[in-house]
Amino acid sequence: MGEKGERRRRELLRIAYRLFIEKGYENTSIDEIIAAAGIAKGTYYYYFPSKEATLEAVVDMMMNEEAEKAKAVVASPLPVPQKVAAVIYALRPQPGEASIADAVEAKENIVLHEKLNQRLLNEAIPLLAEVVREGISQGVFDCGQIEERVKMILIICSEMFDDSDFTENEITAFIDMVEKMLGAASGTMAFIRDLIR
Repeated sequence: MGEKGERRRRELLRIAYRLFIEKGYENTSIDEIIAAAGIAKGTYYYYFPSKEATLEAVVDMMMNEEAEKAKAVVASPLPVPQKVAAVIYALRPQPGEASIADAVEAKENIVLHEKLNQRLLNEAIPLLAEVVREGISQGVFDCGQIEERVKMILIICSEMFDDSDFTENEITAFIDMVEKMLGAASGTMAFIRDLIR
């Protein structure tokens, strides 16, 4: 695929992304994507063999953008504890993207869901490990097995905070756990409470 073809593919993804957000993935048909793009059906199928492949490409595009935001956080002058939270937040779908995230989490898309979870870990672990190493060099954190620890924090975050059904005691336990896992002084990550609420 040449440069022109890649531009057209990205444009088609942007149109599908907009429609998935506006109408929801389930309520958007291939014909609507084709009409909005002003292309022939054969052109659509040249780029994407199915609507599911379009969803996967849209989510891949979202994850690329999230990874760039997370990299900017790592390079920013934020204090290290805030960087940890900001990197995790940057790698999550934005509130307007909930309909796309819901489609990925649907039972019929379990393979895609698992694939994207693995990609998220692959993107996030090195970035968070870099922040933790920065924290260790500053004396904010004190721990070993850095990659394993940040992986555990990411998995717990994903399981605990994907929906809003958690208690104050769970938030307190989560903050305490993160501080202990990273070897931080008590209260270092207390600001998380305000972010979660």
